[in-house]
Amino acid sequence: MTRLRNLSCACRPLSAGAAILCIALATPCPGLSIAKAGANGSDQKQEMQRNHPVILSTWASHDIRPDGNLKKPFWSAAQRVSFDQAAFVRTSYPQLETQVASRWTRDYLYLAFWCHYETLNVFEGEDPHKERWGLWEKDVVEAFIAPDSMRPSHYFEFEVAPNNQWIDLEIDLTKKPFNDPQWNSGFDHVTRVDAAQHVWTSEWRIPIAALTSSGIARGEVWHLNFYRSDGTAPHRHNMSWGALPQKLPQNSFHQPKSFGTVHFVKANATGRDN
Repeated sequence: MTRLRNLSCACRPLSAGAAILCIALATPCPGLSIAKAGANGSDQKQEMQRNHPVILSTWASHDIRPDGNLKKPFWSAAQRVSFDQAAFVRTSYPQLETQVASRWTRDYLYLAFWCHYETLNVFEGEDPHKERWGLWEKDVVEAFIAPDSMRPSHYFEFEVAPNNQWIDLEIDLTKKPFNDPQWNSGFDHVTRVDAAQHVWTSEWRIPIAALTSSGIARGEVWHLNFYRSDGTAPHRHNMSWGALPQKLPQNSFHQPKSFGTVHFVKANATGRDN
């Protein structure tokens, strides 16, 4: 199995299937039979949610600079989604659960990740300030963000590793090569590793101007997907939030039809703008 990545179409191995979420669309899919109750009905609903994941991004009244501390009030009321399933099959790895939360302001889109792990697999002894091509070959969390629903093949890829190495790319699947490594969003990111709890966290701040010239309006919906790669062979796991197609000739993460959505809302469940 491979994942398309390189400018010259070099590939990376992948394992299997997707999963989601704490918040999801609750309406049935057209043509989906829900006549059977019990386990079958539950499985069908879960599959529907995997195919239609939703994350709420809550408005914040002020900006912050990421420091990797996800226990601060800025994140305490943010609703989270989660996933632990392999990207192209439906195998779950609960010990590797990933949680994600989002907030937004006029100028920035914020993302926070909580990544459970068993052991860490990173590039050792390298400068984390420099963009790292091939970062996906080690432990990493990723977001593919597509602001323009009229251009589903055009989106932006962000990756950060437990040691805070990073890469960002502009993606246009109508072009060859489809990824532009020269693009630079200027996003801020800080990671922390809690070895005692086996969780690494990552806090991101992405300039909205790098993603769109029209800003974000309350109620707007963008498409996106989250991914996680963890471990070393033969226990390498590649997971996704939105379910990816099965039985593809090449198992590529670049499947815009599999993206979920982020809904930009004004206030959190408590009605506060922390």
